[in-house]
Amino acid sequence: MNLSTFILISLAFGVAFGTLLNTTFSENIELINQSFLAPVGESFLRLIQFVVVPIVFSSLIMGLTRIQGAGQVGRYTVKLMTSYLITSSIALCVGMGTAYCLQPGSGVKGFTISENISITEAPSLISWLVSLIPVNPLEALSTGNLLQIIFSAVLLGIGVQLAKEKAKPFVELIESIYHISEKTLSVILYVAPLGVFALMSSTIATQGLEIVAKLFLYVLGLVIASSIMISLDMIALFILKAEPIRFLRSLSEAIALAFGTASSNAALPVVLQNIQENYGLREEIASFAIPLGTALKRDGAAILQGFNALFVAQIYQVPLTPSLLTAIAVSSLLVSFSTPGVPGSALITMATVLSASGLPLEAIALVAGIDRLTDGFKTVINIIGNSVNAIILSHWEAEQVPEAEQIPVR
Repeated sequence: MNLSTFILISLAFGVAFGTLLNTTFSENIELINQSFLAPVGESFLRLIQFVVVPIVFSSLIMGLTRIQGAGQVGRYTVKLMTSYLITSSIALCVGMGTAYCLQPGSGVKGFTISENISITEAPSLISWLVSLIPVNPLEALSTGNLLQIIFSAVLLGIGVQLAKEKAKPFVELIESIYHISEKTLSVILYVAPLGVFALMSSTIATQGLEIVAKLFLYVLGLVIASSIMISLDMIALFILKAEPIRFLRSLSEAIALAFGTASSNAALPVVLQNIQENYGLREEIASFAIPLGTALKRDGAAILQGFNALFVAQIYQVPLTPSLLTAIAVSSLLVSFSTPGVPGSALITMATVLSASGLPLEAIALVAGIDRLTDGFKTVINIIGNSVNAIILSHWEAEQVPEAEQIPVR
């Protein structure tokens, strides 16, 4: 049994065990959750995050040493950002279009708005852009700020290219760090099924499936929108002759882990490993595009924010005027690029979208209870969209690489 199958079985057992606790042993939920499920789940997430920084930093440096000059780095960045903007816009249209057609907010009743939901609004766009520049690269590494780590790695990578032979000891050190981190990750993944089981059991036990029944159309709409976006990604791969079926099989471990942890950051090391070793994406493309996409490229967030805003407008019977739809679209697209890759981040950015659109913030409480489950769908879409954009870049750059250097399709 491969790891991805084992993780999926653990997910199913987690749902079953969580449901059993919630329906039959409700008086013991807090004790079991606090003494076993929550600590095990949190420990697993911390173990995965332990290797995120060294793998991202070292793989970026290694990839940049294979890129010929700052001009190629700039070309990669421009092409990726163009691809991100187009595909994220498509994802946003899919989310809003599904919500518009399905009308999941019409007739929603039986909810009480909680007064205890605490939401911190995301920073302004200008503040966010300025914050990308680290004051100290070591501080960026120690705090795990992914965008600052990428910025630091790009600058150091350019410095390595300019230093040439004198940078050889540093490059050898970075390569050693990468290989050690990769082996460490392979050890950590042995406990992935247990960690995913604990995370899912904790969610279902504490929240129950009743809220899923109440928000059935909401969940169904997000599943439909997610399925449509995955289908569009697979069509893009089919057009590029990039073997979509092999792509999904290659990323099966990362996809299962992404759904179980609901964290793009936690799944990042496995995505990098799968896309290079299983699928065969060129290392200099993967090591640059995958970390950058994890920090910026979130189709799942674009779908979720557009869908949520229309859901709220339908609940409060707000007319969908062109100005409202424009405000929702622009704000959802912008915040999708700045959503943290951690569980629960959608609630933070949802406040920004609702504020920009003039919709009531208290509606966040309606979806807060089910956010952990929908986060799983969002994260899967994020990593698939990110990986597909990396493959698009590889094909876009195909004419820049001699035929002998290209990795053959297996």
